[in-house]
Amino acid sequence: MRLGPILAAAALVTLAAACSKPQESASPPDTASAPAAPAAPELSDADKQAILASYPAPYNTADLANGKAKFALCQSCHTIAPGGANMTGPNLHGVFGKKSASNPDFKYSDALKNAGWVWDASHLDQWLEKPMTFLPGTKMSFAGLKDAKDRTDLIGYLMVETGHKAQ
Repeated sequence: MRLGPILAAAALVTLAAACSKPQESASPPDTASAPAAPAAPELSDADKQAILASYPAPYNTADLANGKAKFALCQSCHTIAPGGANMTGPNLHGVFGKKSASNPDFKYSDALKNAGWVWDASHLDQWLEKPMTFLPGTKMSFAGLKDAKDRTDLIGYLMVETGHKAQ
């Protein structure tokens, strides 16, 4: 019986779990005094498709399953649930329509603090293509998503999952 591959796999699982933990907290939060995060309403696939259809093109035709798969690249640094934790990156719930660097509980780069834009699909698309080129000086080390359809699907998924309301 070889234990080498099993131990290596266990180490990878442990490392992956550590990457998804909030970065800042040295001691566990006081759960007795902290309010519980509100439970996100469970939406059916039909509800999600109806919400998606209310968005402008091309996001109204996004493939939510592909968007969710692409979000897997983001979830080691970001959460999307209402009241979710900030991690290496800020919680993204409600990000659409918010001014850049507006989460008071997250320490942003000076570049993002000074960007002064409001997050919308267009800014997010440019950001996701190559963050460090779009905004030099950002702390976000993500290499980017080159495929435009993958970005559309990810943005559509984020719109639905973060509570974006079509205007």
